[in-house]
Amino acid sequence: MAERVLVVGGGGREHALAWKLAQSPHIQQVLVAPGNAGTLDCGKISNSEVSVSNHAILAQFCKDHHVGLVVVGPEVPLAAGIVDDLMAAGVPCFGPSSKAAKLEASKSFSKAFMERHGIPTARYGSFTDPEEACGYIRSADFPALVVKASGLAAGKGVIVAQDCEEACRAVMDIMKDRAFGSAGDTVVVEELLEGEEVSCLCFSDGSWVSPMPPAQDHKRLQDGDRGPNTGGMGAYCPTPQVSQELLEQIRELVLQKTVDGMKLEGTPYVGVLYAGLMLTQQGIKVLEFNCRFGDPECQVLLPLLKSDLYEVILNTMNGKLASSAPEWHQDKSAVTVVMASAGYPGAYSKGVALTGLSQVEDMGIQVFHAGTALKDKQVVSSGGRVLTVTAVRSSLEAALQAANQGVAAVGFPGAVFRRDIGHKAIAHLRQHRGLTYKESGVDIAAGNKLVDVIKPLARATSRPGCDAELGGFAGLFDLKAAGFIDPILVSGTDGVGTKLKIAQACGQHGSLGQDLVAMCANDVLAQGAEPLFFLDYFSCGNLDVDVAAAVVAGIAKACELARCALLGGETAEMPGVYVPGEYDLAGFCVGAAERGALLPRLADIAEGDILIGVASSGIHSNGFSLVRKVLERTHLSYCSPAPFGNPGQTVGEVLLTPTKIYSRVLLPILRSGAVKACAHITGGGLLENIPRVVPQELTVDLDASRWSIPSVFSWLQKEGGLSDCEMTRTFNCGLGAVLVVAPADAQRVLRQLRAQEEAWIVGTLAHKPPGAESVVVRNLDHSLLNAGPASKNGSCLSDSSIPHKRTKVGVLISGTGTNLQALIEQAKRPSSCAEIVVVISNKPGVQGLKRAALAGIQTRVVDHKLYGSRAEFDSTIDRVLEEFGVELVCLAGFMRILTGSFVNKWNSKLLNIHPSLLPSFKGVNAQKQALQAGVRLSGCTVHFVAEEVDAGAIIVQEAVPVFSGDTEESLADRIKEAEHRAFPAAMELVASGAVQLSEDGRVVWRSKLQQED
Repeated sequence: MAERVLVVGGGGREHALAWKLAQSPHIQQVLVAPGNAGTLDCGKISNSEVSVSNHAILAQFCKDHHVGLVVVGPEVPLAAGIVDDLMAAGVPCFGPSSKAAKLEASKSFSKAFMERHGIPTARYGSFTDPEEACGYIRSADFPALVVKASGLAAGKGVIVAQDCEEACRAVMDIMKDRAFGSAGDTVVVEELLEGEEVSCLCFSDGSWVSPMPPAQDHKRLQDGDRGPNTGGMGAYCPTPQVSQELLEQIRELVLQKTVDGMKLEGTPYVGVLYAGLMLTQQGIKVLEFNCRFGDPECQVLLPLLKSDLYEVILNTMNGKLASSAPEWHQDKSAVTVVMASAGYPGAYSKGVALTGLSQVEDMGIQVFHAGTALKDKQVVSSGGRVLTVTAVRSSLEAALQAANQGVAAVGFPGAVFRRDIGHKAIAHLRQHRGLTYKESGVDIAAGNKLVDVIKPLARATSRPGCDAELGGFAGLFDLKAAGFIDPILVSGTDGVGTKLKIAQACGQHGSLGQDLVAMCANDVLAQGAEPLFFLDYFSCGNLDVDVAAAVVAGIAKACELARCALLGGETAEMPGVYVPGEYDLAGFCVGAAERGALLPRLADIAEGDILIGVASSGIHSNGFSLVRKVLERTHLSYCSPAPFGNPGQTVGEVLLTPTKIYSRVLLPILRSGAVKACAHITGGGLLENIPRVVPQELTVDLDASRWSIPSVFSWLQKEGGLSDCEMTRTFNCGLGAVLVVAPADAQRVLRQLRAQEEAWIVGTLAHKPPGAESVVVRNLDHSLLNAGPASKNGSCLSDSSIPHKRTKVGVLISGTGTNLQALIEQAKRPSSCAEIVVVISNKPGVQGLKRAALAGIQTRVVDHKLYGSRAEFDSTIDRVLEEFGVELVCLAGFMRILTGSFVNKWNSKLLNIHPSLLPSFKGVNAQKQALQAGVRLSGCTVHFVAEEVDAGAIIVQEAVPVFSGDTEESLADRIKEAEHRAFPAAMELVASGAVQLSEDGRVVWRSKLQQED
């Protein structure tokens, strides 16, 4: 559902914010209050006359006009508490709280804060008495020549004096003559620093910072940095004076340190943090902090932002920067030139007509309005700084040239502007340099840039035992913190073979990360071990940061799927070893299992044991040299329509289908003790991998007619003329893993698997006569001829391609809807037996409703506050459920107790999830109860709802270990992850009919499923 956004402010910065937000497909309209002529009825953008100084009126306006987000541009409203007041009224607002905004609103506070937290800054003194300030200026053993009004002074409250007398006059002007009003009640006197001044901004979510490219503002009015100080006459980005290594220092020593310090002091900083820095001979020094985008820095930063600004803001507000860092356009520069009124920064006239603006935009140059208004349908000047003309080009010189051309095209009589924006950077770039490592083919800056990109991705894979923080010489993992008592370490290493060649040819690199992790993690899993951490090796001739970042992003995402931490890695740039565009990958995974839980348990495996196959996603990552040879024979290209796979797919898309990661599905089943052995079907196919986990005296008897073989294997056999033996010793033929279980456990394990994956009983173990084959695969030819889903007695759990009736599901929620999201994702699966037809909330405006709307699911709000009794409320919900033909109801964070009559009507069709292993710890505060009881195992339970709270028959449970040092919050977080697996599995079991509730209130498994296979 598209949002309406309100931007507070009326300058060039706010026009740039509105311009960038309007590009988001999530946004329906951008309102700007008060705005200017540039934001008046421009596409999605329009102005609003709502008062932004009266926060109560503004909050009501936002509610009445369905404004879903407010973005604050200038500093004054932030200091006045606009964010605090709107958030308290239930209106999402982007920016720091008034307490956090003191970093800008009070220079005295800011300097003391930096001193407390060891953030490098100039030496200073803070004074409320002008005589004391002057005494400090005259007696300091350093040039104390910078005088600042401590409060907000519209960017003009800083005087850089030439000598002590001028500095003292500045103090008197500020404190006695009240040049800046109450902003000058306190003055800060600082050491005059020498060096290059730069602006480094970042997004901060309160815990993590994501730096923007460094920019440089030009404060002086005239070319050559002459004339009086202004609010800013132009800016450019990025600044070549700030290397990638230096930017990383700024991130760690200034930006992250500031955010950490604010959090430590109980004032989390959420929003944009701006650090004005001086690059001195002694290192980085902070000149000032601003609590918002700079103006005109904003006008060069946002055109370089590749990501959707609306999504970036939501990720920042929701604490997700570590896993969703904004992306920026690389190898581009932006320059903006401010056009000011004659007389600025002193007295100036208004109402000067402006012409030629549309012609400038036709030149591919963006004009952001600042001090403009509309008078008699003519754009006229209404302020000091009137326009900012912004150009984005491949180089700084080209961007400056284009911006100056744009300025020349604007008709603005008497306009004041500079022609040398970025002159210091251009001089820096033109300096002669000796031979560099980069010129030999190794780009250290690119490598560091890659590290910056992947650090938050790695951090998002943190898990108990490891914080996944990159940067050390080696990674650390605490087995005790991960809950192990007597562990055995298990390791695996692998690559993805020549599947790389296909990815490189197709320019599709992201899915290789999952292939790499899967190949290693599945090997570790086959030993009965939990994958704990992963390391990658990426080698190339010339580092392409975007390609490498795509690969590592895929690795990080896959590590999350495997629940292992991305603990480290190596990027090797080796000119001459690889041809341009080529790279290689290797991975290394370490897991652990308790000593008694290792697989295979060879002594327990016996004749007659059952083999259960778990579906592969296709070829996975083995046999691609043979695949490529077959393709050569057929003369198909990777972009050709695929004669296999789903309609509309290309050959390349089908072949690059990522390898399945089985950790989430198999680990709970392996830990149950029912599985005697697990074979990962990797290189060597069916013939060589299953015998690795089976005693030599037994033979593997497989029946290929009992599982679904993807059509790509049939095509490969036919076009390559491959024998049965070649097929089964090269490819997985549709089985990614094979489990060995006792006959008595087979149906239970099969049901558990089918709740999340396609799985089949595919064979048995038999006595092997002397000289017999270790593996026999029967009916392979027939099955390949009829490749596609196997018949499974009509169970939609096992066949994703046969149309089947879906059970209509209604979900009741009260809040964020994280469990709802897990149910939605399950129902999206082609093989799912559930269709979510409606989501009902008892509270309006909650996040869960947005999740449903984004998934295209109908929503309804039944506000309990509007009903006189529980029975009336329940009756309304019942009518909505009947309206949508709902057959099964899931309570996903629904915070109302339902009446007995409602529960009885929906008996056997009403599911709930509880954060404990019922019957233990019923009711509220389940995690607290578990910790107080000292149990070592907790978890979650999905059950049918009965009249007694948390007393219904249990459908699915998943255990979660309780670690020493666990808090309620940390335990709840891990249980929530388990809920996101257990609830979809239970919904599927009930929707498919595999689980039913008997008349006496007990769970029964459908007899057809018990007789299957």
